[in-house]
Amino acid sequence: MPPRGVKSRKRARQYKKVLKSIKGSGRYKGRQKEVAARIVNKTRRKKGETKSRRRRSRGRGQSHRKAA
Repeated sequence: MPPRGVKSRKRARQYKKVLKSIKGSGRYKGRQKEVAARIVNKTRRKKGETKSRRRRSRGRGQSHRKAA
């Protein structure tokens, strides 16, 4: 079952594919579903498919103004 909020078939397929890959590699014992959901949600966030997007920080010590 894909993570909540996923309404597209594309992301549901992606979730199943990622989950299968994680299980096949034997990684993340006991939390494979969580990791697969996080990967799908991360992709959705990057593509702007979520309801609200977090504002991305510019990184440590970088000003929003240009140097003169």
